Amino acid sequence: MKRIMMFEAKLLVGGCLAAALFVCGACTAKKEKPKAKPPVPVTVATAVRKDVPVQIKAIGNIEPYTSVAIKSQVSGQIDSVHFKEGSDVQKGSLLFTLAPESFEVSLSQCEAALAKDLAQSKFAHEQARRYGLMLKDGIVTQDQFDQLQANAASFAATVAADRAAVKNAKIQLGYCYIRSPISGRTGKLLLQPGNLAKANDVPLVTINQINPIYVTFSIPEKRLAEVKRAMAGGELNIEAIIPDEPGGKEIGTISFLDNMVNAATGTIKLNGVFANRSRKLWPGQFVDVVMTLSSRQNAVVVPTQAIQVGQQGQFVYVVKPDKTVEMRPITAGVASGGASVIEKGVAPGETVVVNGQLRLVPGAKVDVKIDPAAEGRK
Repeated sequence: MKRIMMFEAKLLVGGCLAAALFVCGACTAKKEKPKAKPPVPVTVATAVRKDVPVQIKAIGNIEPYTSVAIKSQVSGQIDSVHFKEGSDVQKGSLLFTLAPESFEVSLSQCEAALAKDLAQSKFAHEQARRYGLMLKDGIVTQDQFDQLQANAASFAATVAADRAAVKNAKIQLGYCYIRSPISGRTGKLLLQPGNLAKANDVPLVTINQINPIYVTFSIPEKRLAEVKRAMAGGELNIEAIIPDEPGGKEIGTISFLDNMVNAATGTIKLNGVFANRSRKLWPGQFVDVVMTLSSRQNAVVVPTQAIQVGQQGQFVYVVKPDKTVEMRPITAGVASGGASVIEKGVAPGETVVVNGQLRLVPGAKVDVKIDPAAEGRK
């Protein structure tokens, strides 16, 4: 009995101690204040006013201004080549000589036939003239005179045919000397001296004109109206920029706008012509094309990376004077050089968050750091 009473007493004391500890812990918890969240480190930039070019950017392909595949117009053995592969040639420069002997023989034969028929024609005409005089005196009949006149006319036609044959023989002989129809740069020589060149067969060499030169590119059809307005205002300049080449930029003008939109791709093709005096642009090369249509004057501009996209559309985080952020819906316009025009939502001089947006919520405190690169892009 005594043991039972002692056990109960111990339980009572233990319970009292536990209750006291619980009450003390509750009191301590009530006194502790929640810890404040530390400011979120962010990089910011200031919205400014500036002139912004309205541009279209595309990937372009370089094409020769003119490309000519040189073929032989007659069959013959290549006697000599008068240029080096990859060299510049001028219009009219001699490129190839085919063995001319057989064509010279044909020309001589045609000239001999012409001389023979000229002599016969002269005799026939003289004979017809004499018979005409005798016909007046009644010495010959009308039929005899008509026969001689027909003979003279026949020889005159033969002489005309002979003259044409001589001219054709000279042309065929001239084809033995193949000249460049344009000024340009030669490519790979496809037939060496000694080979037989067949008429209108494989090209002997290809010549590309690269001064000037074309850049071909395509733009979305939704920008067509802007381009047409810009072209109506005068000559439209474009830039061709060679990737990864310092100073690799050429200035040209739009020379061609296709007459229909490609229904499969929703794009329309344009050509720009470039003087290419320094020969930086080369046929087959790919370049970045920048076409400047106009300029937005005195527009509000922020770095493009400040613009975020949410369920409600585009927005930016604006830093208020108390170092908290506000999520501001915006309407963004054209972008150029890492900066975007803000049509609505941000005023000049306001500070926007450029980096660190993922950790932000409206009203969050921020630790501000200026982004020198973003400031320089504006």
